Amino acid sequence: MKDHIQQLLEQTVSRLKEQAVIPAELEPRVQVDRTRDKSHGDLATNLAMMLAKPAGKNPRELAQLLIDNLPASELVAKAEIAGPGFINFFLNSDWLAKQIEAIAASERANIPQDQQQQTIVTDYSAPNVAKEMAVHHIRSTVIGDAVTRTLEFLGHKVVRANHIGDWGTQFGMLIAYLEKMENDSAADMDLSDLEAFYREAKKCYDEDEAFAERARNYVVKLQGGDDYCLTMWKKLVDITMAQNQAIYDRLNVSLTEADVMGESLYNPLLPEVVADLTEQGLAVEDDGATVVFLDEFKGKDGNPMGVIIRKRDGGFLYTTTDIAAAKYRAATFGAERILYFIDSRQAQHLQQAWLIARKAGYITDTTTTEHCAFGMMLGKDGKPFKTRSGGTVKLADLLEEAHQRALKLIGDKNPDLQGEELDRIATTVAMASVKYSDLSKNRTTDYVFDWDNMLTFEGNTAPYMLYAYSRIQSIFRKAGVVGSELTGNIVLEHDKEEALAQKLVQLNDAVHGVANKGMPHLMCTYLYELAGAFMSFYEACPINKEGVSEEAKDSRLRLCQATANTLKVGLSLLGIDVLERM
Repeated sequence: MKDHIQQLLEQTVSRLKEQAVIPAELEPRVQVDRTRDKSHGDLATNLAMMLAKPAGKNPRELAQLLIDNLPASELVAKAEIAGPGFINFFLNSDWLAKQIEAIAASERANIPQDQQQQTIVTDYSAPNVAKEMAVHHIRSTVIGDAVTRTLEFLGHKVVRANHIGDWGTQFGMLIAYLEKMENDSAADMDLSDLEAFYREAKKCYDEDEAFAERARNYVVKLQGGDDYCLTMWKKLVDITMAQNQAIYDRLNVSLTEADVMGESLYNPLLPEVVADLTEQGLAVEDDGATVVFLDEFKGKDGNPMGVIIRKRDGGFLYTTTDIAAAKYRAATFGAERILYFIDSRQAQHLQQAWLIARKAGYITDTTTTEHCAFGMMLGKDGKPFKTRSGGTVKLADLLEEAHQRALKLIGDKNPDLQGEELDRIATTVAMASVKYSDLSKNRTTDYVFDWDNMLTFEGNTAPYMLYAYSRIQSIFRKAGVVGSELTGNIVLEHDKEEALAQKLVQLNDAVHGVANKGMPHLMCTYLYELAGAFMSFYEACPINKEGVSEEAKDSRLRLCQATANTLKVGLSLLGIDVLERM
């Protein structure tokens, strides 16, 4: 709706330029907002007030000219001038009803794919090899996945890049210890064993010089492509990723083994990148290291900041890897947009890597690079979320606790539920609650993890969303109908019907908000408002009660189906499954 009105106004501005009412060189940013008071219409713009001075006209006079030149549209019932020059638009109820009918009949809730398709790389999750995923990995994983799903829904070609930490000097130590512990048993090792394995390997490295020497030799051999070392290294990677995949599957995250693009992928490119940056004159030798000095970043002394891309000992840094990754993604995939879901503390690191990649011509102006930064996950004490003993909370443990809490919650509310059905519903509620609790918060801020708020049926929570959907399915069962098979016209007579319809057609805005800004909380906020509008409608507009005409009943049932489709689509874009019963 907002997009349509915006397009009408842009066409109107073009007409007024042709009439020399508005200066031809002006390129105004047309903004359309929803009104808070429905007596002032459904949508409004301050365009006339913005353009009045350059047009040399009174704002209300220009507002009238805009209205007079507005192209005809079945969407707009009327447009009025308010106050000093606002233009208020009142939407056509018949048009609105037709939109809701289309939403009710569409599994996509009538959301079209974008006309201009892009190739987009999304970099998210990024666990480390030989370590279990901790709770801090969840933010990158679920936020990145929600945005990725949304971009794919709109028809874009999305390349998932799980940039795992699978390279570095620690692998010499791990290979040496794996050899010491008889590597044939490695396939039976689980990730918790592997963490203990890592600690023991480090202990050997620190205390046994012969072991440390062998470990250092294995690093050199691994980096040189030695077959034996590569085989041992791959065992460690495979153990890690097989168990991480189990977490992705449990969380309903769309990452697969095929999406793994670890640091090792870019390792062969690093010497070439350093050589090229040096040849271009971007990198110089400084105290034995290879450094790129950036005028855009200043050190404490006010001089250009030096970014090391190769250390004195010949080793490379994360910045070098990220420069190579940007080059690879632009060249290999033709990426037009690259999104990194990494915490906010990495902002300067990424900006520097991307700036160097642009200066080198590895990525051009046709490719955007976006750091979708997020804050920290905190406990109720306002400090980073930890166990009671102060240790790191493992993601697998958190998911299991969520499952046990959901079993009790659902079991207490539905004593008749037993066995597999109870477990299935509890699993859906648990994973949805963990994800929604994170996704519903603005990703740019820290957020407090709270079990009680997460698993409540009140407020902007997953249980409330899932309940709203299952409530609609209950209405259909009571009416003896199948929602997807309903036909007939929708008639918007009650103000709560109108309000629900108005909210339903805003899904497109929410979807594009997530896609364009990388902000899943915009979808959560929309779904919460939609569920609230539905509950208000349901209380005010009876459906299965005696005395309701068949025409009103059919219309309201179709409104229910449109709401169910919209909730299902919105939740699916967050990676959350709906429940027919709760």
